Amino acid sequence: MSEVVTSKRIAIIGAGPAGMTAAYELAKKGYQVDIYEAENNVGGMSRTIQLWDCLVDLGPHRFFSTNRQINELWLEVAGNDYHMIDRQTRIFYRNHFFDYPLKPFNTFSNLGLLETVNSVISYVYQQIFPVPNNGDFESWVINRFGKRLYEMFFKHYSEKLWGIKCTELDADFAAQRIKKLSLYEAVRNSLTGNSGKHQTLVEQFAYPTQGTGMIYERMAQYCRDHKGRVFLNTKVRRVLTEQEQVVGLELADGTTERYDAVISTMPITSLVNTLDGVPSSVKESAAKLTFRNTILVYLLVEGDRLFPDQWLYVHSPELQVGRITNFRNWVPSLYGSSKDTILALELWCNNDDELWHRSDQSLIELATADLRKTGLIANKKVLDGHIHRVPRCYPIYAKGYMDALTPVQNYLSGIANLYPIGRYGSFKYNNQDHSILMGILAAQKLTTDQDQQVDLWAVNTDYETYQESTVITETGLIKQ
Repeated sequence: MSEVVTSKRIAIIGAGPAGMTAAYELAKKGYQVDIYEAENNVGGMSRTIQLWDCLVDLGPHRFFSTNRQINELWLEVAGNDYHMIDRQTRIFYRNHFFDYPLKPFNTFSNLGLLETVNSVISYVYQQIFPVPNNGDFESWVINRFGKRLYEMFFKHYSEKLWGIKCTELDADFAAQRIKKLSLYEAVRNSLTGNSGKHQTLVEQFAYPTQGTGMIYERMAQYCRDHKGRVFLNTKVRRVLTEQEQVVGLELADGTTERYDAVISTMPITSLVNTLDGVPSSVKESAAKLTFRNTILVYLLVEGDRLFPDQWLYVHSPELQVGRITNFRNWVPSLYGSSKDTILALELWCNNDDELWHRSDQSLIELATADLRKTGLIANKKVLDGHIHRVPRCYPIYAKGYMDALTPVQNYLSGIANLYPIGRYGSFKYNNQDHSILMGILAAQKLTTDQDQQVDLWAVNTDYETYQESTVITETGLIKQ
């Protein structure tokens, strides 16, 4: 691709998947790009860190898309340095491990005859006498799967993750994440082996040899090699505007820099607070948008064959841990010569929760106790522990959240050359592929005449419907 000759300077706030993709695409086209990242490395929630001489991600971060544009870019960066992983995940509930996607014989064996019959009756009853659709997650899922299955496989996990009752969680979350899945489809797919057609049930995915963060580290290096700069441990204090147009940034140390455009992946609530002259009504709306925090408890456990899953969902309400990742089951290059296994156990909480302020040792003890209760590690020793806190990583889709988000979107859209994107920046529960697409489109808006045609706020989890369907395989990209 030939570079354009331009003197335009572009600032990117945040070096996660969306920000780094936008920076990479702009750098390829000859733009001078400066990336400002508050943390000490790139990748955002998809970064890879070194721990006990091994590599680990911040939880399980699989990459999968059927969008040609996204897949081509990912392969362009990864080259041949990836492997295809046969996904194995299960659900832990009532001291049983359920295959995910659910499989009839495994589910029947775990539930028993009576509970299985009751679940089927509950589903049939719901099809005949559906509950009123109240715009919440609970009514949406019950209508789709029946009350029994909702209570077993949706309710407890969702309430752990979001910290609110399912009646307070907006149906948008279900519509975005499980829109195309029904009980009939789930059962049919499990019997025919056709689960890959639904993205949440995909059986194989591509994974970089040096961890998920490898993709974004390579993007950052490309930017450095092409006139760009990556500033780590550098916080942005304000986005500077004049006459409803972005003109630059002010950093935490008081330094100011002039820019022709700013792509922001900082939390949308923080972005509003960095701007001057924001109407009080917009600030009040932004204050209603909240994020959930994650505490990652990494445990070094003796042995290398603990259990076969890449990750497990913990639905049991008596356990605080919500998800467990086993990094031994991804690619050998993560653990190298280590004879032990690193597990990551996730706890979710809010800023004002007691859990968020606990000592590291207390969190390690809590996670270790929960892990023991699952029976996954039997009597194996826990050799060491490490805590990694991730603030504001899940946008909470509280019921009616769009009433608060819409005026914020409208206000930010009125500021020329300002592009909020990414999970945090757009307040969307993005996967990697969604954020990558946002980065691609943001770069296109800056470099082509598509500014009016591309609506970054509209990027959502069902975009594949409108794109040529492709998948990444061990040998490259193929049409579906």
